[in-house]
Amino acid sequence: MPSSGCNSKPENQPGPPFWLLAELTYRCPLQCPYCSNPLDFAQQGEELTTAQWIEVFRQARALGAAQLGFSGGEPLVRQDLEELIRAARELGYYTNLITSGIGLTEARVEAFKDAGLDHIQVSFQAADEAVNNLLAGSRKAFAQKLAMARAVKAAGYPMVLNFVTHRHNIDQIERIIELCLELEADFVELATCQFYGWAELNRAGLLPTRAQLERAERITHQYRAKLAAEKHPCKLIFVTPDYYEERPKACMNGWGNLFLDITPDGTALPCHSARQLPVRFPNVKEHDLHYIWYESFGFNRFRGYDWMPEPCRSCDEKEKDFGGCRCQAFLLTGDARNADPVCAKSAHHGQILAAREEADHAAGTLEQLTYRNERTSKIICRA
Repeated sequence: MPSSGCNSKPENQPGPPFWLLAELTYRCPLQCPYCSNPLDFAQQGEELTTAQWIEVFRQARALGAAQLGFSGGEPLVRQDLEELIRAARELGYYTNLITSGIGLTEARVEAFKDAGLDHIQVSFQAADEAVNNLLAGSRKAFAQKLAMARAVKAAGYPMVLNFVTHRHNIDQIERIIELCLELEADFVELATCQFYGWAELNRAGLLPTRAQLERAERITHQYRAKLAAEKHPCKLIFVTPDYYEERPKACMNGWGNLFLDITPDGTALPCHSARQLPVRFPNVKEHDLHYIWYESFGFNRFRGYDWMPEPCRSCDEKEKDFGGCRCQAFLLTGDARNADPVCAKSAHHGQILAAREEADHAAGTLEQLTYRNERTSKIICRA
């Protein structure tokens, strides 16, 4: 892997990356139909080796990255994870493991702690065991998650839980929050499904109705007020799906601004969903991170404002939202340069309105969703 010969920031260029996401692998024992991994994950190249990942960490740290997330797929399938955590700690990163908990053991939790891991986030599919296991594609997933969430807490980590909510589990929001309280969670992300990767493929079966969403948000606010009155330490974070907003989010705080993602085969991305765009992104096997971050076409493609067409170019809010999400613009309009259709000013906003209308009349069951697995990925690639 090439090594950077210069660590200085070029004049008139963006600041350094703050957060490095290491997508260690696309392998995963679960089959979540809302996974953000690319549909063609089964066709991606070989994973970076331990030494190559450590060199990525070194170069990113030299650029200024301070936070490192270990993600996937399921990062626990990497048998070198403890070694990677230790190397990251020695370089001075704050480290976060994002995991389903499948493949975790009490012994491994302790080993990660000894290696210097700062933070573990455990994800659940639902608070109902049957629904959780159906979504995960594993009959034992829920019991394993419960056990490992408790093991993480017992090891002295902050208890950080994530629930991806959608039309099939959002009506159980009370039970979800109660489960989090039973597990003594410190932070809970109730993240309504965002539609990229497999979630975009299953959007018609996953997007909740506005009524479902408003009820869930109202109940979450009620719990927040109750917890605050009791001085309870648990923090509830409710994430609204873009499809029910009128203004787009400032995706990743701006393209190539703070966030650097490295995929399993070494492709570098300015956001974890950007691989689906018709842009050639650089690879760490061919270029050092200094070149990738500051000079590569992929990372400069949508930086700043010069690339913007109307209505974004003249919009007085462009410095807040940067035109919205490039991936969403591409998925819905076929052109990543367009305004994010979530924006009410977009000429394509009607697609968002149509999706909301579709959600109000959608039928279907969990069994009718397309689940993420290698077989289906290969079929999609051949289609």
